[in-house]
Amino acid sequence: MIILIAPENDIPNEIEILHQLFQQGLEYYHFRKPYKNYQEHCEYLNQINKQYHNRIVVHYFHELVNEYSLKGIHFQEQKRRDHLDTPTDYFVKLNNMYGKTISSSFHEPEELENCTFEFDYHLLSPVFSSISKQGYNGRGFDVNHIDKTIIGMGGVTTENLAEFDKLGFKGVGVLGGIWNSKNPVEDFKKMQASFN
Repeated sequence: MIILIAPENDIPNEIEILHQLFQQGLEYYHFRKPYKNYQEHCEYLNQINKQYHNRIVVHYFHELVNEYSLKGIHFQEQKRRDHLDTPTDYFVKLNNMYGKTISSSFHEPEELENCTFEFDYHLLSPVFSSISKQGYNGRGFDVNHIDKTIIGMGGVTTENLAEFDKLGFKGVGVLGGIWNSKNPVEDFKKMQASFN
């Protein structure tokens, strides 16, 4: 499985490229825009063809699931620690969660393994040194022993997908490997081919 993470800051032709990626079969788009407010999140979503909304997972403003037919919600590490000790309180205000995915970010395999909340999938980073974040050095996590759906992030390129597989990951989360690419759609197709 391939998860595409949104670039933090908007880039030229972003929505156009995103539509092309959806047309090529992108199933998981993590909408992570830390500098956008609620209204700007809505404006961004309104630019995306409604038929693709069910492939979008929101990182901020989880209540957007009440307004849009989204794929699911994602918990950043700190938000997970803050809210999911008593999850029932958190989900009360989200009235449209049936059938939606719930995922979270982790940076330590032990914390992921010991987490009792049942996420649909878990993002673990950095596996290899990040393309989009300077100084974010890879740690080469091996997760073959953990019986959960774990998606590897950090330094994902078309060249190293087999390494993620060997380390026990069920997929990759990619940001710089697509958005910094000269041919994002072609690179996505290469990644897809190696997963099929």
